[in-house]
Amino acid sequence: MLTTPTALRSADRLRRVRDPERTRGRILAAALQEFAAKGFAGARVARIARRARVNKRMLYHYFGNKDGLFREILGRKLGERMAWATAAPDDPAEWLAYWLDIACRDTDWVRLMQWEALEAGTGAVSREVERDRASRWGIDEMRRRQAQGLIAQDLDPAQTLLSMVALTTFPVAFPQITRLLTGLEATDPEFRKQRTDFLRRFARTLRPAP
Repeated sequence: MLTTPTALRSADRLRRVRDPERTRGRILAAALQEFAAKGFAGARVARIARRARVNKRMLYHYFGNKDGLFREILGRKLGERMAWATAAPDDPAEWLAYWLDIACRDTDWVRLMQWEALEAGTGAVSREVERDRASRWGIDEMRRRQAQGLIAQDLDPAQTLLSMVALTTFPVAFPQITRLLTGLEATDPEFRKQRTDFLRRFARTLRPAP
């Protein structure tokens, strides 16, 4: 018996109805790509639905509206990054190398943060309470490393953390400047090797004076 295109489409719709988690996952993956490429203001629900192979009504059913979808995306990314943060090495040299690797692999997050900076400026951001809590945790972790003698105690922990984040994220966030200064693309394995070597050497300056 031959299967017609209409029958295949009907079977695909039936699978989506019967497997809501898989459908949600496809919507979230499509939405992450759309928000990373266009920002919140520029993202279009219709494009997300087409990419996820669902109709807009199903998207609204699962996430309410574009804002609800963005909050879900951000919440999942924050959870993912918090898990990475808890697994990060204590040694500053390895910490910097670790987060550079993540920045190079998690470019969608970097783009989301770039768009957020353009759209929100210094104003409130989505999930601000959760992100503030995560930031306080990160500063406390920096103080813990200082107490262990891994980082000089006369360095302000918040400024130190901010600087370490900038050292690992800036080359990915501003690839044109990376290329102009180094002659290499941020995605080039040779750049990553050079940057990792530099960060490991730079980390020595963060240690307490002998």
